[in-house]
Amino acid sequence: MTTTPPGLRERKKQATREALREAALRLAVERGPDQVRVEDIAEAAGVSPRTYNNYFASREQAIVSAVTADREARLAAAVAARPAGVRLADAVTEAVVEQYTNTGEREHEALLLISTQTALRDAFLDTTVGIEPPLTAVIAERLGEAGAHTARVLAASVAAAVRIALEGWLRPDGNAEAAGAEAAGSFGARGLVVPSGSLPDQLRAALAPLAPAFDAAERSTQP
Repeated sequence: MTTTPPGLRERKKQATREALREAALRLAVERGPDQVRVEDIAEAAGVSPRTYNNYFASREQAIVSAVTADREARLAAAVAARPAGVRLADAVTEAVVEQYTNTGEREHEALLLISTQTALRDAFLDTTVGIEPPLTAVIAERLGEAGAHTARVLAASVAAAVRIALEGWLRPDGNAEAAGAEAAGSFGARGLVVPSGSLPDQLRAALAPLAPAFDAAERSTQP
């Protein structure tokens, strides 16, 4: 999968988006998410509230973006980077686990916040839909033109499976507030373990039922 380097305009937009999400996370950590206004984030990033609204619909989206930024593209690139001989189901599963569990210090801070705030959890879960378009493209490239429709179905199924895994991880007992309160005191060193178990295990379990569909799709495109 090839990509075209972004132009100057696009680079400026990317820089603005990055400044906003960095400011949002920093202020949320310093003050607590409930004490941060959109106007505060915009001012800290050096832009107007109107400009802010061109990038994010809420403060929750901006904060969550600190941990989810560019994940969709990285996930698709990780799948594309797997050797052609690797089973597609395995390539997708390992790429998903890798992109959702390899977190740095900034992402760890964001995950801690997300685990204790209902609105942040909802915004975090909503980001899974973004997986679908780039993953559709990379799966379609693997399957060929005849598999374009199948690629869309598979990518949508992966997005749904990831959301289910994340819901189980963040809301193990169906009680969002209780789950978040417990998670805040139970995160491991990388922010990936809560009372419901490890996130990698939950992701693999959610994606496992899709493996036969991936295998059938690959077989149907073989000469």
